[in-house]
Amino acid sequence: MTFVNAPSPEPRAACRAWRRALVAGLTSAALGGCVTMHDLAPRQALPPSAGITLPAGIPTLPAGWPAAAWWHRYADPQLDALVERALAHAPSLAAARARVEAADAQARLVDAGAGPKAGLSVDLDRESVSANGFLGPYGKTVPALGTTGPWYTEGTLGLGAEFDVDLWGRDRARTHAALGAAQARAAEAALAELLLSARIVDAYYDAMAQSARLELLRRARAIEHEAAAAHAARFAQGLEARSPAELAHERELSLDARILAVDGRIGRLREVLRALLGASGAEEIRIEPRALPSVAGELPDALGYELLARRPDLQARRWMVQASLDQIDAARAAFYPSLDLRSFVGFDALHLNDLFRSSSRQFGLVPGLNLPVFDSGRLNANLAASRAQSDALIADYDQAIVDAVRDVAQGCIALDTLARQAAVQGERLDAVRFAAAGAQAHYRRGLTDRIAALEAELPVLGAREQALDLQAARIQAQVALIVALGGGYDSRSGTAEQPPHEPS
Repeated sequence: MTFVNAPSPEPRAACRAWRRALVAGLTSAALGGCVTMHDLAPRQALPPSAGITLPAGIPTLPAGWPAAAWWHRYADPQLDALVERALAHAPSLAAARARVEAADAQARLVDAGAGPKAGLSVDLDRESVSANGFLGPYGKTVPALGTTGPWYTEGTLGLGAEFDVDLWGRDRARTHAALGAAQARAAEAALAELLLSARIVDAYYDAMAQSARLELLRRARAIEHEAAAAHAARFAQGLEARSPAELAHERELSLDARILAVDGRIGRLREVLRALLGASGAEEIRIEPRALPSVAGELPDALGYELLARRPDLQARRWMVQASLDQIDAARAAFYPSLDLRSFVGFDALHLNDLFRSSSRQFGLVPGLNLPVFDSGRLNANLAASRAQSDALIADYDQAIVDAVRDVAQGCIALDTLARQAAVQGERLDAVRFAAAGAQAHYRRGLTDRIAALEAELPVLGAREQALDLQAARIQAQVALIVALGGGYDSRSGTAEQPPHEPS
């Protein structure tokens, strides 16, 4: 009988060296044949905040940034109650806040996906093995071989774990991109709150202006009605022609039409407020008439980076740019090798009564290295798409800053123009009031009749209506400027906002 001796330590060492050389050679070949990252055009640069200034000659009245609850400046408890109710219960804000929660959950999901995972698995497999298949010997009962087929009940119980090693920061970049998207959603929710409060203030003071206009029109209609009746009486007595009576009646009918139009507009504004508040159709929206508040132009001393932090729409775009830059980093990291670790410890047996024997224990540790060698251009296409999307977002962000400065400049010009028009209208109102007061004095002295004194009041009512229009327009322009300045939003009031890293 011939016995084969065990290999000596020298051949064993030679085998290990040969295997190491083989692994090193395969690794070198894989690294040499990996997908090549194509050079792309330089990224667009984010616009510097130093260039965010108003053009020269824009009329301003420095007074600081708007407060958080900026509508309190009007000192109207009725308006405060409407805005606070809308911010608490409006369906549009509920949808925006739900999107924020969804984005936060997605960010947590992406972050959790990059961490280690472990799980307990229990499997039970009852099967009959074919005697004519690959496992044929196990399909028969052969005690000498230890087979007791054909039926087996295999049990597996164990704990498995896996972990992807983030060598090149791909998972980190994906997490940052998801966090940026969540921050953008939060800024969009703040923008929705700002626009909702602005729409409520606009609709509310439009309704107040229409209520005041309605009172002026009713007073003018009463005057025209009395004048029409007086001219009709004079015509009946043959003291004057019929034309003055018909003209007075026509003006009365014209005022009736305007009264109906204004009354209808008040009703529509009430329904606008109902929709903004999220009120039901059965709920009555009561709005008591209030005098329009005074308006003063307000603008900070300087814009710069403050405007970026104060405008929620700019912050949303900036965070989307940040997320796109992180997506580029993730796309670049996909070109490099990825390393993952898998392990399992537990029990496995073909018969349940052997499951917990020491001989049924098993343990596995499987490190894996994945290197893209050939992908038909998918990685480069993904990187090019990420870069192009980032460039588009940066260009949109740049244009949004230009539009934001334009909005502020237009708001300042509008407020200044309306203030000067209001001053001219105030002088005109004083003039017609003086003329009306003279007509009243002549009537009291018996120098003219009552109809002439009443009709002298009509220009005063018309001038008051024009002044009312200017006052309502000034409030609307002020609200538009507040929106252009971002309302009371400040991205630094909560989590300190860090500007996105500039593209390289």
